Order: sequence, then C-alpha cells, then structure tokens
Amino acid sequence: MAVDRFEKARTEAADNALSQGNIDLAERIKKFQFRDIRAKAASDIESLKDASELLGHSEQQITRNVYRRKGQLVKPVR
Repeated sequence: MAVDRFEKARTEAADNALSQGNIDLAERIKKFQFRDIRAKAASDIESLKDASELLGHSEQQITRNVYRRKGQLVKPVR
C-alpha cells in the first residue's frame, strides 16, 4: 500500500536528518502527512480529469471538492 511506503520513506528521512544533527528538520519530516501530498498533486495538475485519474477517483467531483486547494486566479483591482 502507498501509505506503508510513505511511512517507511518518512521514517528513513527523519532518521537521516537526525544522524546529520538536524533535529528541527527531523521533527518537521515526522509531522508531514501523506494526505498533504495528495492535495498538492490534485491542485498542481491543471486538468481535473487527469488529477482525478491520478488519485483513483471514479468521480471528478470528489477530486474537485475534497482535494483541489487552489482558488480561481483573479487580477488585482489596482
């Protein structure tokens, strides 16, 4: 499962940071969550269809409502 691979990679990265004496970075790595990556991926992909397929959703509405975090781009008023 992808989450298990993520957990292993996160633990190894945190251990590596600790072995290099970077305690602050190790703590930040330990707090990083798998769902952060999914939302970023869904938001960074321009096509809603492609983002939905990447996340394995059968409905694009799920991707749009739950995972997309970027709002509409607007021009400044001044």
